[in-house]
Amino acid sequence: MSAFAIVNLILFTALLSFLYQLARRDMGLSRRVLAGLIAGSLFGFYLQVVFGYSGVVTEQTLNWTNVIANSYVNLLRLIIMPLILITMIAAVLRVEEIKSLGKIGGCVVGILIGTTMVAALIGIMMATIFGLNAGDLVAGTQELARAESLQARQGSVAGLGTLQGWPNLLVSFVSSNIFRDLTDARDTSIIAVVIFGLLFGIAALLVCEEDKTHGERIRSFVDTTQAVVMKLVKLVINLTPYGVLALMTRVIAGSDGNAILTLISFVIASYIAIVIMFGVHALLISLLGVNIKSYFQKVWPVLTFAFVTRSSAATIPLTIRAQIEELQIPAPIANITASFGATIGQNGCAGIYPAMLAVMVAPTMGVDVDISFIASLVVIIAIGSFGIAGVGGGATAAALVVLPAMGFPVTVAALLISIEPLIDMARTALNVNGAITTGLITTRFLGAELEGHAPELAAPAVGKN
Repeated sequence: MSAFAIVNLILFTALLSFLYQLARRDMGLSRRVLAGLIAGSLFGFYLQVVFGYSGVVTEQTLNWTNVIANSYVNLLRLIIMPLILITMIAAVLRVEEIKSLGKIGGCVVGILIGTTMVAALIGIMMATIFGLNAGDLVAGTQELARAESLQARQGSVAGLGTLQGWPNLLVSFVSSNIFRDLTDARDTSIIAVVIFGLLFGIAALLVCEEDKTHGERIRSFVDTTQAVVMKLVKLVINLTPYGVLALMTRVIAGSDGNAILTLISFVIASYIAIVIMFGVHALLISLLGVNIKSYFQKVWPVLTFAFVTRSSAATIPLTIRAQIEELQIPAPIANITASFGATIGQNGCAGIYPAMLAVMVAPTMGVDVDISFIASLVVIIAIGSFGIAGVGGGATAAALVVLPAMGFPVTVAALLISIEPLIDMARTALNVNGAITTGLITTRFLGAELEGHAPELAAPAVGKN
């Protein structure tokens, strides 16, 4: 290891120590996460400017800072399945009527798909306003290699954008081996664990009704296990500032600045579309009587983590915790929205992104972007956003579903490979915020039916306008 890399690691250690001192002074988690975000951005910018984003010193430094970044992400992934399973079982045991669960699931899916259709319209609007055209992109060696890979992968998602692909997708939601799905071995493992948790919880609830002795033991065991898991979640979440520092360092130091400048129009259009969709979420929340400033203060650590990790799934523990503890959303709704929101109806990845790509490709195929085109595209995105749960890859998977369904080639997705990480950060934060927004809306619609769950949960306690 070079002397410069050693110096860089000493600087990084000093930043970690700085965050630790902030924690000892009892500074709030949100502020410490912000401090980690700023420190990581500055340190990553320093690495890129001084040593280059692909330089040897930068690579050597990131190899060690990634120990913290990857370890933190792995810890969050570790607790996802136990958290979903035990909180889902506990939630069912507290719901008096089983039919409420069906209403929750239907309401959540409906809101997620509806907001994704709105996001698609916003993506179409921004691509049109900026005059984005796939014909203006230049394919380099890396992009062409990615294009070949996407063409090969396209067959694995064929049919998900149409109703013909749904039967296999729906079957994949039902686990044939819960222990395998607890290892997140399949693309639909999260939903499979949610469904298993629902079934297990229903069975436990029925046993509780039949035998009070067994019922007391079951509830005691579930409550104790949930308390342990939630304590574990809290321990891991307290590490968030350090994880954000390391993750942001990697994001900034590893970004290709020249590629970003070349495709700056698409980056700007994408971010404006994402900001507008955040505004739509804020409008929906304000219509519920919730104070917007208070809301974003409470979810800031969750959105920050989603931003730097680019993983809705890894953010699930934070999303559930924020909904239950900060926003006072009932546990059944919080679990379902966090789990479904990570795989179904993602506003950024499955809504804005494929819509913008389709509009970019349309002129090169001689297709007019008229009302008929827009209507067809929005419907396909709505259907395809549900099918994205069956494949991995987020936004890229959405493109592989939507573009072929519109009769377009998928190579445009490969041409944007250089700037994909930069845009994907904001898209992931939007996905997570969409899930939390869905939780608030669902609580307002169905909260009265869950009043037995906790006295204060009929309406979100986030502050009134």
